[in-house]
Amino acid sequence: MRASHPTLVTASREITAQREVMIARWSEWLGERMTASRVVSRTLVERQLGLILDVLAAMVGPLRRETKPIWARVTEHYGRIAAVRGLAAGEVVEEMQYLRELLIRYLAPAIAALRPRQGMALLLRLNRLVDRGVTMAVIGYTDALVHTLIPGDGGGNGAPTVDAADFSRDLETIGVALGQVVASAGGR
Repeated sequence: MRASHPTLVTASREITAQREVMIARWSEWLGERMTASRVVSRTLVERQLGLILDVLAAMVGPLRRETKPIWARVTEHYGRIAAVRGLAAGEVVEEMQYLRELLIRYLAPAIAALRPRQGMALLLRLNRLVDRGVTMAVIGYTDALVHTLIPGDGGGNGAPTVDAADFSRDLETIGVALGQVVASAGGR
């Protein structure tokens, strides 16, 4: 773990403090898309949104190097599940772009209180992370669709499938990985 600039620590704390409000707003923006699939429940999508915010909070704090692979996993997972939810590729991008808007809206007071150079640096970092998340979500989405085209690989029927229990286990695994990184940093 490396030392983190106080600006980044502040951003991490703000994301954590406003997590529930941000999930509610993000869910509101997703609207009917959240319940378009019978396999993926609204509760599971909201759980995924919360995990994305948890990982993001760690990414802008002192654990940014350690959580980088977890960020890639959780956002790629988001894309795979978006395919199961029946979204189009553009909708996956749009849903991840909502994260950018959430960060701007809910971190604006904290960013405005910073010196201009610090605020700009923080905004650039957050934008890079969201851009990387969008990229990984599209990769996950594309992989899920390609998987449906490969005969004999469990796919080949034209529709991405996933068991809700598998989806939940995947989220749990990612959450545990994040918890281990955070716990190992606490012991240093």
